[in-house]
Amino acid sequence: MNKRQTPASERTPRNRRILATCGLAAAAELCALALATTARAQQQRPPVAGPTIKVTTAVVNVYAVVRNKHGELIPNLTKNDFEIFEDGQQQKITYFLKEADAPLTLCIMVDTSPSQERVLSTEQREADEFVRQVIGPKDLACVVHFDLAVELLQDFTAETSRLTRAIDETVINGGGSGGGPLPGTFPTSHTACCTKLYDAIYLASRKLLATQVGRKVMILLTDGEDAGSQETLAAALKAAQKADVIIYSIAIIDRAFYGFGGMGFNGLSVLQKCSSQTGGRVIRVNKIRNTHAAFQEIANELRTQYLLGYTPANTKPGGGFRKITVRVRERGYKVQARRGYYPPASN
Repeated sequence: MNKRQTPASERTPRNRRILATCGLAAAAELCALALATTARAQQQRPPVAGPTIKVTTAVVNVYAVVRNKHGELIPNLTKNDFEIFEDGQQQKITYFLKEADAPLTLCIMVDTSPSQERVLSTEQREADEFVRQVIGPKDLACVVHFDLAVELLQDFTAETSRLTRAIDETVINGGGSGGGPLPGTFPTSHTACCTKLYDAIYLASRKLLATQVGRKVMILLTDGEDAGSQETLAAALKAAQKADVIIYSIAIIDRAFYGFGGMGFNGLSVLQKCSSQTGGRVIRVNKIRNTHAAFQEIANELRTQYLLGYTPANTKPGGGFRKITVRVRERGYKVQARRGYYPPASN
């Protein structure tokens, strides 16, 4: 069986600066050149055994998770159990697959701003275990951290040792210039501080995940607060939707941090919007020891996903956002799937 493999990128300062550079609009062309090596590596991957479905102008793919009224995952449904609608019009499901063993492309996003200082070590430990449990030889994952910059710590690889090392090397950036894990790659202290969450989602979606195919999942380890991003929440969400990314959010909130600082908090609503719109979910961690359970929930969902493919009845290229609704004929079942997509423009 051919396996989905790619040579692991060397973690040089050049590679680690990629996304931080991409954060500057004026450096878009430079960013594209910096990522050329990654693109070439992707083109050289051996073919994956079994069916691989690509999003084209003729096919829309929707990944779905189904639960019963008790919240239990339902893994044994068939194509005939589902109905799918685009802008209210029912579509014919032309492709159906249970995705338990389909290749996965994962981007682990670690918030290293000061609000995460007391929870980072737990996040690292449980993220390491999640990587070891979920990433198989057919899968790829990368590691990104964000605070007052966005930085690629480990490019796509199937080698769990490289991924766990990158996760373990994340450190809290206090906000000053040169205070992070790679001094000199961050903006100056005059830059708005300190959590570029929206920029991280936007850049990872456009520069890392947009060129991938199949299941693309982003896991946010953050409290959802943004400060200093150049991109808006709307722009970040649109980038994720265009890249067909599913966003899972593990919300670990240090309430004392915001209480002592006299700061307001609305991070949960941000995470809820990103996750619900893309077919993922927010998992709140109320106690540090429950972080393991949060990762386990994500792992279980990834093993019970369904892939529904359809050719839209509306054949016009381009245009605005099209709403998607997925239903199961069995009453009482709840479907978790993305809310819509942006159709590609004509060539």
